Amino acid sequence: MRTAYSVETVRSAERELMARLPEGALMQRAVAGLAAACADLLGRVYGSRVVLLVGSGDNGGDTLYAGARLARRGAGVAAVLLAPERTHAGGLAALRRAGGRAVLAGAAGELILRSDLVVDGIVGIGGSGGLRPEAAALVALVERSRAAVVAVDLPSGVEADSGEVRGAAVRADLTVTFGTHKPGLLIDPAREYAGSVRLVDIGLELPEEAELEALQDVDVARLLPTPSAESDKYRRGVVGIAAGSARYPGAAVLAVAGALRGGAGAVRYVGPAGDEVLARFPETLVSDGGPRKAGRVQAWVVGPGAGDDAETVAEVLEADVPVLVDADGLRLADREAVRARTAPTLMTPHAGEAAALLGVRREEVESGRLAAVRELAGAYQATVLLKGATTLVAEPGGGVAVRVNATGTPWLATAGSGDVLSGLAGSLLACGLDGRDAGSVAAYLHGLAGRFAAEGAPTVAHAVADELGAAWRGVFSPTRLTR
Repeated sequence: MRTAYSVETVRSAERELMARLPEGALMQRAVAGLAAACADLLGRVYGSRVVLLVGSGDNGGDTLYAGARLARRGAGVAAVLLAPERTHAGGLAALRRAGGRAVLAGAAGELILRSDLVVDGIVGIGGSGGLRPEAAALVALVERSRAAVVAVDLPSGVEADSGEVRGAAVRADLTVTFGTHKPGLLIDPAREYAGSVRLVDIGLELPEEAELEALQDVDVARLLPTPSAESDKYRRGVVGIAAGSARYPGAAVLAVAGALRGGAGAVRYVGPAGDEVLARFPETLVSDGGPRKAGRVQAWVVGPGAGDDAETVAEVLEADVPVLVDADGLRLADREAVRARTAPTLMTPHAGEAAALLGVRREEVESGRLAAVRELAGAYQATVLLKGATTLVAEPGGGVAVRVNATGTPWLATAGSGDVLSGLAGSLLACGLDGRDAGSVAAYLHGLAGRFAAEGAPTVAHAVADELGAAWRGVFSPTRLTR
């Protein structure tokens, strides 16, 4: 499990550790990892041109000490001081002893444009509210240069706890972060600025419950349902799919495609697209009545392609089994009916749907995804899976880490892909996974299947469904990405 902790938690852990270590020892642990990462990125240190963008405080100190190590290995190192009166004195002295030099921001233009490596130490993890004009001007110069860019702990201009980016920010090729990941390194839009992330262990003792967590192969493999020798199709779980309409029969077909590959023993379908579903998947149990007459299920999926069928959505929400609500179902579901449910509810909006439910602009959701998914989970008292480049899964009430998933590919942004995800997650609900596990495991497998289906080129939703079996097998095999 990859975890991320808030700034407050990280700083508390740092204080506790520093109280037990000699003065400066913790910083030097971080500096050693930072300097090694910079050297690895450069390839050849001797003769390289390195520019340090140095703000105030310990973040600037880390940058200066790392620059001193590179200078001792023969690099030409220049530090651009954005706050000369508040520059870390020990770090600056170490850089000068090693042969490095310091300049003011106004004299940095040519240095940056001619550099091989820029090390961003402008703002640490406590930065918020965007960069000041002088720093933003340096960031613009960095973008014009051909230099590799390393961010210290977090790219300057992105907010550590929320992943928000307010104005100009450094786009790093590599972020070297200390002690633990910060939420902004895992959440869009900030994640796009971080590049590759290298974690340097500095010995922090962190609480068991993180702010964010990201499943890895071993976690997904542990959660996936496996039939026993005594299993039959009913014991494995039955998922009901109430989806599709005369206008959107394909949504029903795609939701069933995902559900059939999600581990449940059987899939029941109710809705107007029964002929289309049977033509594609004859193993589906099709009912021409409503959800109440479909037979027993362990979970329902409702909403994909439903059009304006509010009656079916309301009927499904009355069922005393886990329910996944997606697409049109999100618009049609009564908020109080969802809040009143005693069985688990999993909602799976994309940013536009989440914005409509919250009564805000889509841009507000996209720029503050973590806040949005938490607010929506609280408003509906439901588990919420917010789809996107990094999918987030949040529980109502807090106290549990938000799950983040980044296994996908931009090629998954295609019509019907979300319907496949809904069927898959609903099937996992029917197998007995709770909403948080079903949503996050489904997102993980769906992302892998998307990679397999695309292989660097455009793909379609049914191809993603076809690759779910390979993704399922892949989490048990370290060679899955080389098939």
